[in-house]
Amino acid sequence: MTAKILHEMTIAEAGRALRAGETSSVALTEASLARIAAVDGDLDAFVLLTPERAMADARKADADFAAGVDKGPMQGVPYGLKDIFDTAGIRTTCHSRLRLENVPEQDCTVAERLAAGGGVLIGKLGTYEFAIGGPSFDLFHPPARNPWNRDHTTGGSSSGSASAVAASMVPMAMGSDTGGSIRGPAAYCGIVGTKPTYGRVPKRGIFPLSYTLDHAGPLTWTVEDAALTMQVIAGHDALDPHSVDVPVPDFTAGLGQDLKGMRIAYARDFLVGNPVANPEIVAMLDAAAERLATLGAIVEEVTLPPYDKFAACQRTIMYAEAFAIHEQDLKTRPMAYGRYAYQRLLQGGILSAADYLQALRLRRELAAYISDTVLGPYHAILAPTGLTPAPAMDTYSEDVAPWSGMMTGPFNATGHPALAFPIGFSANGLPLGAQLVGRAFDEATLFRIAAAFEASAALNTRRPMSSTVTATMPTGALHTV
Repeated sequence: MTAKILHEMTIAEAGRALRAGETSSVALTEASLARIAAVDGDLDAFVLLTPERAMADARKADADFAAGVDKGPMQGVPYGLKDIFDTAGIRTTCHSRLRLENVPEQDCTVAERLAAGGGVLIGKLGTYEFAIGGPSFDLFHPPARNPWNRDHTTGGSSSGSASAVAASMVPMAMGSDTGGSIRGPAAYCGIVGTKPTYGRVPKRGIFPLSYTLDHAGPLTWTVEDAALTMQVIAGHDALDPHSVDVPVPDFTAGLGQDLKGMRIAYARDFLVGNPVANPEIVAMLDAAAERLATLGAIVEEVTLPPYDKFAACQRTIMYAEAFAIHEQDLKTRPMAYGRYAYQRLLQGGILSAADYLQALRLRRELAAYISDTVLGPYHAILAPTGLTPAPAMDTYSEDVAPWSGMMTGPFNATGHPALAFPIGFSANGLPLGAQLVGRAFDEATLFRIAAAFEASAALNTRRPMSSTVTATMPTGALHTV
């Protein structure tokens, strides 16, 4: 196997090769580090590399395999963590000057589980500052760039995670999602992004943006890889007050099954009539609905509550909770923030207790409507992830935090699981995506539907920067912090 083949391996492919003795975790890790050295100078996905830790993890995984110890699907597989995930003894900055010296004493729950599962930590990935302010050029590290065209954004806030997976630096990177911060970057970068049901994956040790809206989940190249990662990270954490104690299913059980009997509600009304909606996205979403129907699903258009109602609910809760988290630093160290994060966080300071409580009340109504009226008769909702392909970096103002064309916030407000997946490419070669939204704690059905679409559309056979030569080099030559 060449280094290029190794760094493009999915989790599933790597797992089969490792267990068959066709490769080693050390080889996979060296290929990942070499790929990062070759391409990340153009993309700025990683804010911190941990090559010594990675090679130690890899050697341990290989030794376990040799001893007949199998810890699950992530054993021996490289991965990265968004830099809001605490890592014991490894700096966690939230991509902010305010936390440049922050070195946690404990891993977050997700990092604990990935380590216990034999995964290989490659490093920490860039994010919008505190998962809200970006893409910003006034921080200690530049924003991540889109591997399909580096002059375009990845979306946020899981920007480095999406860039690293799309550019084949790692097969999986963890992100967080408060209003679309996993699904937006996944759509812009042509990969799969999973926002689990609220409470499915513990958030303990992940720096919060909004206590009641935050979700943690993986960004991967394939749907199967998303399901395999969920098998490792999902499950109750008694120390996390937001964690829900429900059984963890076999997330891969429905992969490879057809869609006969599946009923899918198509939320086309989120796009129709919106003057900002790119016609290419409307056409691609219609084509995706048609493809799902040809695969055996019953796809019917439905009308959801107005998008603006969802958005007002989600944003009010997010800004109120984010301001509460940052209030002291905003008062005492305002100039330490980047401009975008400061502007966005301050919005919470003008909200009243009545605003917040009314938003919480509305959230219950919207969540009940989605659960009962829509997801009662339907297994899933097909909806847009955003209104446009990835914007160009030079369209962002230096002074005003940019408008986001994402359509993902509604399902943070309701807490339902949502899966972003690629549906095609725009005329300028940028990826286009959609999302599937499912019943609470029924991620497995979303994986089944998206995997059937993925196999039929075969969009993931095309990778960005695939012609880039990956040189083999000693890990000691890699930049570390």
